[in-house]
Amino acid sequence: MSMTEPSRFRTEQRPPDGVYLGADSSPSWLMFCASMIGLLAVLNFIYGIAAVSDSTFFVGEAEFVLGGLNSWGWALILIALVQLLTSFGVAAQMTGVRWVGVAIMAANAIVQLLVAPAYPWWAAMLFTLDILVIYGLVVHGARKD
Repeated sequence: MSMTEPSRFRTEQRPPDGVYLGADSSPSWLMFCASMIGLLAVLNFIYGIAAVSDSTFFVGEAEFVLGGLNSWGWALILIALVQLLTSFGVAAQMTGVRWVGVAIMAANAIVQLLVAPAYPWWAAMLFTLDILVIYGLVVHGARKD
């Protein structure tokens, strides 16, 4: 029977299961978030253009809590422009931009819930992507110095 501890001879110390130390996954999560913000910007822009032009694929006679489809279309176009700029900032890992990303994605999530009567499945998918990007920016977005 040996009196030495086997863990003493390990060359690499690993954290206990379930503990995240933020090692190698941060850059990949940031690139995922940046690409998803860019994708959501394009989708919101298309959605906004369709809403402003009174396209026929929206649910007819949809009633909104605030405003109409045309005003929400303009809001989505403005959000898309901010999202596009934020996407480039997150990809470049600029200081503070990830919190702008969290704010704009939270605003987009709220807007998606408000425009859900016009196109429910589309709004639900974009809302889900918003929440996933917020998770990625908050949990994995810290800058490693």
